[in-house]
Amino acid sequence: MAPRLDFSGWWAKDKRKGTPVVVTMENPNYSVLEIDGPDTEAFPSMDKGRGKNAKQFTWVLLLKAHYAVGCIASVAAMLWALPRVVKRRLVFRRAAATQSDDPDKGHLMLRFIRGFLLFSLVALAFELVAYLNGWHFQKPDLHLPESLHILEATEIQGWMHSAYLSWLSFRADYVAYPIQLSSYMCIILFVIQSADRLILCLGCFWIKFKKIKPRVESDPFNSDDGSEYMYPMVLVQIPMCNEREVYEQSISAACQIDWPKDRLLIQVLDDSDDETIQLLISTEVSKWSQRGVNIVYRHRLVRTGYKAGNLKSAMSCEYVRDYEFVAIFDADFQPNPDFLKLTIPHFKGNPELGLVQARWSFVNKNENLLTRLQNINLCFHFEVEQQVNGVFWNFFGFNGTAGVWRIKALEDSGGWLERTTVEDMDIAVRAHLHGWKFIFLNDVKVFCEVPESYEAYRKQQHRWHSGPMHLFRLCLPAIITSKISIWKKANLILLFFLLRKLILPFYSFTLFCVILPLTMFVPEAELPVWVICYVPVIMSFLNILPALRSFPFIVPYLLFENTMSVTKFNAMVSGLFKLGSSYEWVVTKKAGRSSESDLLTAAEREAKIVSLPLFHKGASESELSELNRLKEQHEKAPSPARKANKIYKKELALSLLLLTAAARSLLSAQGIHFYFLLFQGMSFLLVGLDLIGEQMS
Repeated sequence: MAPRLDFSGWWAKDKRKGTPVVVTMENPNYSVLEIDGPDTEAFPSMDKGRGKNAKQFTWVLLLKAHYAVGCIASVAAMLWALPRVVKRRLVFRRAAATQSDDPDKGHLMLRFIRGFLLFSLVALAFELVAYLNGWHFQKPDLHLPESLHILEATEIQGWMHSAYLSWLSFRADYVAYPIQLSSYMCIILFVIQSADRLILCLGCFWIKFKKIKPRVESDPFNSDDGSEYMYPMVLVQIPMCNEREVYEQSISAACQIDWPKDRLLIQVLDDSDDETIQLLISTEVSKWSQRGVNIVYRHRLVRTGYKAGNLKSAMSCEYVRDYEFVAIFDADFQPNPDFLKLTIPHFKGNPELGLVQARWSFVNKNENLLTRLQNINLCFHFEVEQQVNGVFWNFFGFNGTAGVWRIKALEDSGGWLERTTVEDMDIAVRAHLHGWKFIFLNDVKVFCEVPESYEAYRKQQHRWHSGPMHLFRLCLPAIITSKISIWKKANLILLFFLLRKLILPFYSFTLFCVILPLTMFVPEAELPVWVICYVPVIMSFLNILPALRSFPFIVPYLLFENTMSVTKFNAMVSGLFKLGSSYEWVVTKKAGRSSESDLLTAAEREAKIVSLPLFHKGASESELSELNRLKEQHEKAPSPARKANKIYKKELALSLLLLTAAARSLLSAQGIHFYFLLFQGMSFLLVGLDLIGEQMS
């Protein structure tokens, strides 16, 4: 028991409390009275007599009992409803097919998890039988397996007792060592990655302390002789594919950018295969074109190369040669009118600058628990990773949107290539190898949205983690043979790719989802407490610093990041070994949400634009008739049936595995290991039953 740090007793004995008071009476008939301080015996405390009566004490007990009963009832209701949720998922999950239902994808990992789960169940049953029969042994010394009490032949009670003793001897001699060796390797990787995260946070603190940020020294739109600055030609590209929910707001935001109309061209690059969406987008483009905006609509008949092929096709137009810069926005991004005026000036007088990247800001970050957890992760990515790498290395991974490229840098680096699903990271690495510098503007924010359903988020994360490993295989020879410094090569290979893209998902899955459950059944290879508790908590505190308002969600964030490790690990393996799903692009489902302030601002801008004295031509008669026909079809069509939530088999199997390991940890009373396995298993269970995020529709 920890000592109680209470020094009031000896402090009261050594020193007298209070300030000495001398009272002198002018009347000589009275003597002088000196009071040293308040004496507890002479002046008893009035509060001591105010003890709680029986009635008050009874009410306090009743309130506490009511609170305890309410908590127990809530937990019981959740457990009672859980079987019905599982039954509903099992019955109605056939309403829609998902990536997890495809038997050709991820079946190897699922078989491994199922085999591991079967082994854990058998081991748990064996341990329970031994425990109930009184054969339960204390946890042996990790370094002295001989401390196990191997019974003599006369003490053995039957064949099962003999088998249990043989299992104890076998696991101490042959099973514990490889598990311990693997755990040491994962712990080393864990410590290295944690040190990298700590160094990034220190770098961010240094940037904040020194107030380091890219600045434009003079007025970029006025030259030294007082003449106006010639605005450069800027091309704005909006690639999209079947973006019914967000096409209107993204086109509207791009058309309201404050830049001379004769020096700005907006390209709406539509890869939609739905004729209805094509017509809606082309009509929206025609509406803004009639208002005087220089905007064009491009549609590809064959969607090759996904987004990279779309951008490559748009850059091949002859009129692009007249433009110096290109700004790229995904379909759900809504730039502010001053976006170009805050980014383009950084290129002036800096010919080596190839990219200016702005930060993302999320309009639906408070929509549900899933969006809140994504906001924590992405805030750390932009506030810490992108900013520190931009300041100290002049390099970071392009985010694919909300950035401005110098077209000469794109052409010098080979342009857009269709070889991976992370074309943004590909062009960033190649531009860095050719000597171009990057700037990250943490103060310039562009509104967008994060996925609100777990299915959309899962597919997005699969692409974000399989693509970098596929890219690493392709560009490793180019990095080694490039003319950049050895430090930049080491940063690219060791930090950018290996540590942050490969090691992080590898140890997260292996250490917390494989080795930790194994140590419950092989206690000779126990993981230390600081690996399970202290370091992850410290890292979670560091991750949540850029989003301090999300502090109440620090525990769900820690559990959810470990839960996502199975998806990230699977994606990393598929990208590294070029498996079937490594070159798969699924468009992230958007909700088309905007914050209330954004809606009001957009309405004000719309009113200003409508009030301008421009000559507007109405849409053609054929377009109006086609739109009316589509509207009638939409009104007559029945509302789509709501799809049932999915079951994610790998996450559900891992939840059962972790809960089994938690039950085994009760037999040896391992403390923090039990609580971690219990809550982590519940986290996997919630995700496996698709109880996080919005319902699929």
